[in-house]
Amino acid sequence: MPVEQCVTVGEGQTLLHAAPAVGRYTGLKPDRLYLQYEGMNPSGSFKDNGMSAAFSHARFVGAKKAACASTGNTSASLALYSSVTQIMQAVIFIGSGKISYGKLSQALDYGALTVQIQGDFDDAMARVQEVSRELGIYLVNSVNPFRLEGQKTIMYRVLEALRWQTPDWIVVPGGNLGNSSAFGKAFSELHELGLIDRIPRLAVINAGGARTLYDLVEKQGVCWNDGRPDLDRIEGYFREMDAAGRRASTIASAIEINRPVNLHKCLRALQWCKGVVRQVSDQEILDAKAQVGAGGLGCEPASAASVAGTKVLVEEGIISPDERVVCILTGHELKDPTATVAYHTHDAKYFDEVLRSRGVERAQFANRAVQVKNDLGEIVRVIESRG
Repeated sequence: MPVEQCVTVGEGQTLLHAAPAVGRYTGLKPDRLYLQYEGMNPSGSFKDNGMSAAFSHARFVGAKKAACASTGNTSASLALYSSVTQIMQAVIFIGSGKISYGKLSQALDYGALTVQIQGDFDDAMARVQEVSRELGIYLVNSVNPFRLEGQKTIMYRVLEALRWQTPDWIVVPGGNLGNSSAFGKAFSELHELGLIDRIPRLAVINAGGARTLYDLVEKQGVCWNDGRPDLDRIEGYFREMDAAGRRASTIASAIEINRPVNLHKCLRALQWCKGVVRQVSDQEILDAKAQVGAGGLGCEPASAASVAGTKVLVEEGIISPDERVVCILTGHELKDPTATVAYHTHDAKYFDEVLRSRGVERAQFANRAVQVKNDLGEIVRVIESRG
């Protein structure tokens, strides 16, 4: 692809942060946990890494429209690239009530054509593929191989930050499974080229309310099997899910997905990286999110699944406390502020409406606002009492 066809808006300028306080929360020894903060990308999530590659290819082939289904971050990224470059129109499919206002505001503000259908992300994903085929629209969801090629660069930055010393573990939230697929491919290729001497282990963390990968891999024993996964078992799982009417449901909206389009590629990555899959509850996600925030890096709920999952794996003895672990924080805190405010607020009704309905019963690390009279003396006493 000619260089002049490449599209960039400054993505990839993200940092790997040592996080000793968060590491202690997970049970790791000091200086063993690192957070790769992808919320620093222009649209506020990791999606920009892949969108740059996909959008560049779309421009190269002369596309006039680009489309995606989204729980929020992909739509924000596509809308941003379309708005900044003025190259093609963005068409975004979202489900009914399945997108946070922080993300929806980006798509609307950046001028994308936003189509809301009845159903969830899986329904929107099916429709956008049909519409893209019917109208010849360029599809930028992670079924697009260029998206995954772009997302590999996240691991290149991790290795650069660690001076090409391979970590022991990469822990990543699991939704549509594009990141885990891309990361496995990156490490397999780097190892084959001799640029790293070993491949880190991979842990993919599902939300308990959207645990397809966990059920298939850890409960039913589905694996890549050198390119021969048990397709009958996979299809049987989806038939049973449909018959039971099970829908994904989690506060971590970015990974609220039951039918991950990159399932097979993720199974391959798990084999390459000797990977494991775990599920965590919304309670565990929000507690971990509060710890990440207290350490100075706010993240959206889905991001915190990586930290919550690390804690679970350390408690199980799968991850040793002295191993070096990199957790991927996929999106910025302001992507989904409603969950954050509900967790920390003193308003019991707000907590009930937003969180308790999803099984979150407590806010162990809540930083509640202190209500005081509009009186100088009382305000001073409150501040001094807090040290």
